[in-house]
Order: sequence, then C-alpha cells, then structure tokens
Amino acid sequence: MMSYDYLVVGSGLFGAVFARQAADAGKRVLVIDKRPNIGGNVYTETVEGIHVHRYGAHIFHTNDKRVWRYITQFTEFNRFTNSPVANYKGELYSMPFNMYTFNKMWGVVTPQEAAAKIEEQRREITGEPQNLEEQAISLVGRDIYEKLVKGYTEKQWGRDCTALPAFIIKRLPVRLTFDNNYFNALYQGIPMGGYTKLVENLLAGIEVWLNVDYLADKAALDALADRVIYTGPIDAYFDYRLGYLEYRSVRFETEVLNQPNFQGNAAVNYTDRETPWTRIIEHKWFEFGKDDEGNDLPKTVISREYSSEWKPGDEPYYPVNDARNSALYAQYRALAEQEEKVCFGGRLGAYQYYDMDQVIGAALELAERELV
Repeated sequence: MMSYDYLVVGSGLFGAVFARQAADAGKRVLVIDKRPNIGGNVYTETVEGIHVHRYGAHIFHTNDKRVWRYITQFTEFNRFTNSPVANYKGELYSMPFNMYTFNKMWGVVTPQEAAAKIEEQRREITGEPQNLEEQAISLVGRDIYEKLVKGYTEKQWGRDCTALPAFIIKRLPVRLTFDNNYFNALYQGIPMGGYTKLVENLLAGIEVWLNVDYLADKAALDALADRVIYTGPIDAYFDYRLGYLEYRSVRFETEVLNQPNFQGNAAVNYTDRETPWTRIIEHKWFEFGKDDEGNDLPKTVISREYSSEWKPGDEPYYPVNDARNSALYAQYRALAEQEEKVCFGGRLGAYQYYDMDQVIGAALELAERELV
C-alpha cells in the first residue's frame, strides 16, 4: 500500500489549504472526500454560464492581510460588495441597518433624528435582556426588531425569539451613514471563475480521492498515512458515543429562469415569518451578470433557502453553540486530544461557525505547528 505523510479528510477550504501547505513543504499528501466533488460547502457548479453556489452563498471578506495575500495567490477575486436587501411583506429595506433603512422606516433624514428614534425605542427594555427579543429591542428598538429581525431569526433558528438566549445577538450593526456595505472588511470579493476553480488551484498536483467515506473504512484509510487531518463532524468521528451535537441545516430550491433578471440583487432576505424561505440568492449578480468571457447572461439561476433542524443524514451547517452543546463539544474535544495521530479542524471538526477567512487562518496556523 502507498504511504503518505498526511491523510486529509475533506476537501473544503480547511483541508485544501492545509494540503497545499503540506505539499509545498515536501510532504506526501492524500486528500479524500465523501462527496463526488471537491470544495466542501464552497463548491460552485456552472449552470447556464453562471457559477452557482451549490451549498449557499459564500462571499469572501476579511481584514486579515496575511489571509488575503495567501488566498489571492490561487485565483483573482472580483470587487463584489455585499449589499443585501430585506423584503418585509413587500417593503424593501437596505441592510445592514443604515440611514437608507431609517429613512424608509421612519422618514428621518439626519443621523441625529435616526439616533434619537432608536434611543427612544430602546428604552422599552429597562433591565438586563432575558432573551433574544429583549436583547434586539435594547439594541435597535421595537420597529426594526419587528420588521427586520424577528421573523428572519425565528425562521433561522426554528424557535420564537422569546425562547432564544440573548447572547445569540450580542450586537446588531447600526450605521448612521448611507453605507450599504454589509461587511466591515478591508478585503472583499468573489473568486473569478467560482470557488471550485479556487479549490482546484489549491489542490493542484495533490492526489485526491472522491466518493470515499472515511468513517466507513477508517482503519484501512488511517493505515495509509502517518498523520490524519480530519475536518468532518467531531461527534461523528467518535460514533456519537456522547450524544449528538446540534446543528441547523439548510435546504435549497434552485431553478433556472428564462429571464435576465429576477430580483436585481444577489441576496434578498425575507424577514416576515409567513414567507417560508429565509432568502433568495440570484447567483449571477455575484459576478455582475457576466460569464467568464464578460458576456451578458440571458438567463438567471435563483435559490430559495429554507432553514431546518438538523437530523442524521442532513448536511450540518450552523452549530448551535448554546450552553448544552458547548458543554458536549468540550467533552468531545477532550476525547479528540487523546487521539495522537489525528488533528481536528474546520467548521465541523471544531464545532464553530467560521467565516472563510477564519477557516483559512486556522488551517495556516495548524500547518505552521505541524510542518516544523
């Protein structure tokens, strides 16, 4: 049997970045993935000339210059700026909360008027917020909470805001400027040609096996390498012996439309509770409605997103980092630290909701520790 220095389980950003660093350090690396494609949840597939984000919209943003310099070695990024729109029962609002939002909500014109209105409504909560609803009102007031926070949050979590802990919304961005840039990040964009192309470039020259279920053949696969980098769910690795960690999952309904423009924006959030989906993504606007050659695209592809409780067999997306799950994860983490051959990483291995730049940074840090 062939022998490798590293077996990397998972070809998402964490696994691909670590594999690249290990290969560049002269290590023999094998990457395996359960799916039939590389890229993990950043996988994009081309439909009608449009790079469709198969597992939900991914918009790269970071203030970490080191991460930005690293990842832009492998592909060019466009200048896409995330400026989502909130649709509340047909009323459209700018996100994040800014002067356009406040003008539409209350008719205020100056930052002073907006600040006074928010302060007036915040006073409704006098003591320490006891749940997410009270926390949100204490930050942005009743009107914004009711129209732009409540329904969307309850769909995301599948629970009433009064039943959700306050810490989930530690802060809500309030901008007293006309700034529609959702991310307060120095660097932002979308890989030109899609995320799959980016991951292909990261894995160039590295052996990759697809349709391989690591946990189904763990002993034989472990025998192939000296070290294992595992990026799957940490509780699944231990066969759920301590119980299941909880996640929120997402279901997508994607369709091709024979028209050039559906909603005029990459992301529209539906913030009322009655609309069953949380948002609609129109993928072509991530690359300004153009194909790879710069031509206008006559069709469009949209994806409606539905949030749901995770159950075994579903794709886990967002960890539920409440007190119970954090305590359970700590127990799994203790078990992981006893595994001499295996390093756990990535969103699922660390049971953390990481942004992409955090995933890349964590993979680079692991590589620095490992490849000495």
